[in-house]
Amino acid sequence: MTITGVIGLLIVASFFGLMIIFNIVRNNSTEVNLRTIPAYTKLKRAIGLAVEDGKQIHVSLGRGGVTSPQSASAFVGLSMLERVIRIASAGDLPPVATTGNAALSILAQDTIRGTSGEIDLKKTKVSSAGGGLVGLTPFSYAVGTMSAIRSDTVSANILAGWYGNEIIWLTTAGERQSSFTMAGTAHLPAQAVMYSSVEEPLIGEELFAGGAYLDAGSMHEASLNAQDVFRWVLVGGILIGILLKLAGFGQLIQNLLVGTP
Repeated sequence: MTITGVIGLLIVASFFGLMIIFNIVRNNSTEVNLRTIPAYTKLKRAIGLAVEDGKQIHVSLGRGGVTSPQSASAFVGLSMLERVIRIASAGDLPPVATTGNAALSILAQDTIRGTSGEIDLKKTKVSSAGGGLVGLTPFSYAVGTMSAIRSDTVSANILAGWYGNEIIWLTTAGERQSSFTMAGTAHLPAQAVMYSSVEEPLIGEELFAGGAYLDAGSMHEASLNAQDVFRWVLVGGILIGILLKLAGFGQLIQNLLVGTP
């Protein structure tokens, strides 16, 4: 294994270690300080309005695979789906989920059934919930998801997953329906499209903070603290690298990273 791989493993292990430490510290404190992200504030309000009006929330998890880096934003979407089910459990209609990946569709259905069983929803509600695979190609996925967005029973949309340029069709459909639409992805070109076409875009790490802002658990809040620590570590590493390069050690560092003498 090269030194780059070793550094990667150390970073992952350190991140999880910091999450555990911050979680322990947070459990001993009732104070939670999170900066305001308007999208999540409006989402909670949209869920409340949906419950009052007898409508449902649509959660789209994208079309990324579950065994690749594309899955990160989709797993955040699954966490949001679980929280939405719990928050909207008093409503007449359960949330509906759409996906563009077979494995992700299975996870969505399992999340819906498992969470509904935990909070003891009526079987009629669980059976009417959806976690369907609407298409395996970008075009077919977009068409199937647009059908859910345009449904008369849907009053709000959460787009959290891996998207390509097809995201413009989904955001446009939500705007035309005059329904609340919140969107986030880890794909940078799709982020640019979302920023200009959706009411409430989630930029950068705002998407991965979804669990903390929807009260999914203390570990989600601890992950935000760990991200802050690593952000400063990254800044420090960049500055140190610049200084070493100016001192003439640039080639040596490059050789170490690629594992050559």
